[in-house]
Amino acid sequence: LIPTMNFRLAQPAVLVDLNRIVELAYVKPTDEGGVRIGAMTRQRAIELDPLVAERAALVHETMPHIAHPQIRTRGTFGGSMAHADPAAELPAVALTLGARFRVRGPEGERDVEAGNFFLGLLTTVIEPGELLTEVVIPPLPARTGVAFDELARRHGDFALVGVAVSVTLSPDGCCEEARIGLLSVGDGPTLATEGSAVLRGNELTEALIEEAARVAAEADIDPPTDIHASAAFRRHLARVLIGRVLRRARDRAVATLEY
Repeated sequence: LIPTMNFRLAQPAVLVDLNRIVELAYVKPTDEGGVRIGAMTRQRAIELDPLVAERAALVHETMPHIAHPQIRTRGTFGGSMAHADPAAELPAVALTLGARFRVRGPEGERDVEAGNFFLGLLTTVIEPGELLTEVVIPPLPARTGVAFDELARRHGDFALVGVAVSVTLSPDGCCEEARIGLLSVGDGPTLATEGSAVLRGNELTEALIEEAARVAAEADIDPPTDIHASAAFRRHLARVLIGRVLRRARDRAVATLEY
C-alpha cells in the first residue's frame, strides 16, 4: 500500500487497519485435504506452519523466496494476493494451484477462482467495499510433483523471472496434467497454457521439457523491458527456469509412483 501511495497510484481518503481482526488470521485444513488460509495470516507464520508444509508443498517451498524475514513477519498472505503485483510470488503460485478466493462485502460472500481473480497490473476483481477474507488451496492430485524457483539480482529483490510448476503423472508415468505459472513476465501472474499443452499425454523426456520451455517462453509470455532486464533476457531466463523447475517437479512426481 505505501509504495502505491508514494507513486500516487492509490490516494485513499481513509485507511482502515485490519491488524486487530484476529478472525482473519488462521491456517485450517479442508475436508478434501487442502488448506484454508485467512487473508491476514502473516507470511512468516505460513512459512513455518506444518499443515502448509504437508498439504500445500508449493506454497511452503515458495515462502522463503519472498523478500526478507522481516518483511514476511509483517506481510500477509491475502495482502500479497489483493495487491496483485506482477512480480509477487504468491499470485503466480495461487494461479498454478488453482486456488479459490473468498471475497466478502455488503452484499455477502462470493468465491472466485484464481484464473478469474487477477485482472491486470495491481488489479483484481475485488470491488470497492469488498474484502478478501480467505484463500483456499486445493489438495494436490495423486502422483503430483511441484516446484518453484526464481532469479533475482540479489536474494530478496523482486525477481526478474519466477516459475511455479505442478506436474501430475498417469500411473504409467506419462504427463496427465501440467500447470506452469510465471511472475515478472507481464501485467500479472501468467499461466503458460501453450507450454503446458506440449507436456500433456507424453513422457516427460529431457527433449520434451526443453520444447515445452521454449514454447512457453516464446508463445505464452509478453515480458516487459525495464531498468532491470530486457524483454529478450526475460524470455531467456523464463526458458531456462521453466526447464529447471519442470525437471524438479517431474522427479518429485516420479518418486510418488508405485512400481
